[in-house]
Amino acid sequence: MLFKALLLVLAIIQISAEEYDTAILPEAYIDAAERSTHTNNWAVLVDASRFWFNYRHVANVLSIYRSVKRLGIPDSQIILMIADDMACNARNPRPGQVYNNANQHINVYGDDVEVDYRGYEVTVENFVRLLTGRTQNGTARSKKLLSDAGSNVLIYLTGHGGDGFLKFQDSEEITSQELADGIQQMWEKKRYNELFFMVDTCQAASLYEKFISPNVLAVASSLVGEDSLSHHVDPSIGVYMIDRYTYYALEFLEKVQPFSKRTIGEFLQVCPKRVCISTVGVRKDLYRRDPMKVPIIDFFGAIRPTRVSTGRINVTLANEEDFTDVAHIQPKKQFKIVVQPQFIAKINK
Repeated sequence: MLFKALLLVLAIIQISAEEYDTAILPEAYIDAAERSTHTNNWAVLVDASRFWFNYRHVANVLSIYRSVKRLGIPDSQIILMIADDMACNARNPRPGQVYNNANQHINVYGDDVEVDYRGYEVTVENFVRLLTGRTQNGTARSKKLLSDAGSNVLIYLTGHGGDGFLKFQDSEEITSQELADGIQQMWEKKRYNELFFMVDTCQAASLYEKFISPNVLAVASSLVGEDSLSHHVDPSIGVYMIDRYTYYALEFLEKVQPFSKRTIGEFLQVCPKRVCISTVGVRKDLYRRDPMKVPIIDFFGAIRPTRVSTGRINVTLANEEDFTDVAHIQPKKQFKIVVQPQFIAKINK
């Protein structure tokens, strides 16, 4: 299986070690991971909104894309759906660039974004076909969710929603029942091991109400009857930059390293009502594990625990004598991974 033994090469950029978590994985977690049926990670990231005034929705999804990619999920296992091309919009004063912060510190569109479904390809039909594996003949491999029974799948949705639906392209809707049916088909077809459903839209909690499939953990930016609000405006372009829930989720994710001890349980608490204004909804009755004991990289990363040995390992002959001279083995050096943050300054909350 792909990612049974995963080695990553990450760019190292200097950041204060005190501010960012560079913890080494505890032995107990490695043992638990070795017993786990989780073997690989996939992410399905969807912006369902068109038009310039919905700039923040594109920034939302590109920011999550950057985070999961930084934490180890490769582009080959990320399905990115963007309904409108804000980077090339005629109203964009910075062509080819999209920012999630008025400080304009990082262009989240970047030079290496791989958009799998763009513009009018972002439809309810294509999204449901993607989840259920019923893509049309001739669909490119990069547009397929090739997950299996060992896959932990992250689904992130952002756009405009209401009670029991999410709008696509401002012309059609996917209902909570259709989402529940799609995820149930994924389970029946053994297309996931565990699934984390994350949605940032108005009345977002209504989208997970009809889920019945096992091993699903869900979080929503607002409860039924509540709006999900934007965070701040960039006066230079005249639109909101990012939504409040995704902003605080990213603020948390920016402090997560590939070997972090941070948990999904902590992530579920990133946006209390005093900062989100809306009430974050969580559904965990279908999930068999305690979220406070689930590493966040189980869904937002692709780092598999690996035991490194500096000695000779006999994998063929049980009685073969080991002639390795352990006296000449050099001790392993400790290392840390640091990355560039998306936010360099606090925005008034």
